Amino acid sequence: MQPKELLALAEEFGNPLYVYDAATIEQQYNRLTSAFSKVENLRINYAMKALSNITILKLLKKCGSGLDTVSFQEVQLGLHAGFSPEKIIFTPNGVSFEEIEEVAKLGVQINIDNLSVLEHFGAKYPKVPVCIRINPHVMAGGNSNISVGHIDSKFGISVHQMPHLLRIVENTGMHINGIHMHTGSDILDIEVFLYAAEILFDAAKNFKELDFLDFGSGFKVPYKKGDIETNIEELGKKLSKRFLAFEKEYGRTLTLAFEPGKFLVSEAGFFLAKVNVVKQTTSTVFAGIDSGFNHLIRPMFYGSQHAIENISNPKGKERFYTVVGYICETDTFANNRQISEIKEGDILSFRNSGAYCFSMASNYNSRFKPAEVLWKDGKGHLISKRETFEDLIKNQVEIEI
Repeated sequence: MQPKELLALAEEFGNPLYVYDAATIEQQYNRLTSAFSKVENLRINYAMKALSNITILKLLKKCGSGLDTVSFQEVQLGLHAGFSPEKIIFTPNGVSFEEIEEVAKLGVQINIDNLSVLEHFGAKYPKVPVCIRINPHVMAGGNSNISVGHIDSKFGISVHQMPHLLRIVENTGMHINGIHMHTGSDILDIEVFLYAAEILFDAAKNFKELDFLDFGSGFKVPYKKGDIETNIEELGKKLSKRFLAFEKEYGRTLTLAFEPGKFLVSEAGFFLAKVNVVKQTTSTVFAGIDSGFNHLIRPMFYGSQHAIENISNPKGKERFYTVVGYICETDTFANNRQISEIKEGDILSFRNSGAYCFSMASNYNSRFKPAEVLWKDGKGHLISKRETFEDLIKNQVEIEI
């Protein structure tokens, strides 16, 4: 999207504001399916925790996507958006057994990552098909906060526990129809991912009635010019070849599944905020915006670096700024960053704000959550309203003191 288009949306809908470009989401979905076009049965399950707005879900459904969910509430949202139960997979971690039961009753594919839960579920519901999440003990990403396939991760059943796992399956007579892994976000080296895939292929040989192999996701997207990203095309070529060979070895047609979240929506997102103050100290020039980590927590939480553009002055002379928010504790979006000269009232645009941004927003400091807009066919469509004071207090129960 162009600065003038974003500026017009900020003028129309106010700020702070989240904007998502529909064309970019569709392009990323098509890029992934094209990379694996040689696979007969390919299934993309959008990891909706990245961005769960109902309109975004409907857009991806129109593309042909299924859903990856991690809570009963996400399942409900998916069903509300029009996804059929068989197009949804439920991959929780540490939830109650009752929650897993509630999801199973809806006909959604269950994915279990705990031996005790697997045994309990198999004993109670032996005829319900179950997918198993394997921990391959592979560190494929560069950020320990979002890498989940390593040996110290709480996710998945260790591949070294396979004998115990097989004993549970044999004792309960349960039907295992899928096997899954997820190494986590920021896959830097596809060879490491392919190594983890071999572990999944080996594990799959233990189950004779599989319908699908799920390789999770974690594809890295570029956050700045020249940034490293996962080479999807090369991965598609190499993994497709290996998957087709495994199908022949296995003796039946299988579905190859992925669960991308960030890959599909990150680059489609822009977060727009107005500069309230420009403050010069003895060592730093601060640009203080009308937002904080209550709206965009990733820089503080993950150390992520979102590219920031002054769309009010995109071609101005660059100066160094530290961009901060209005929260009453340190909330720094960027340190000593080169940005076109900023003045009070300018609108800053934060790139790559489609994934894990609005979905992690809060009402900290009793601030309202921003509105969300979908840019589609050259027009901005409001897809969630800006919160009001009534939204802040609607669930509070006032009592006489």
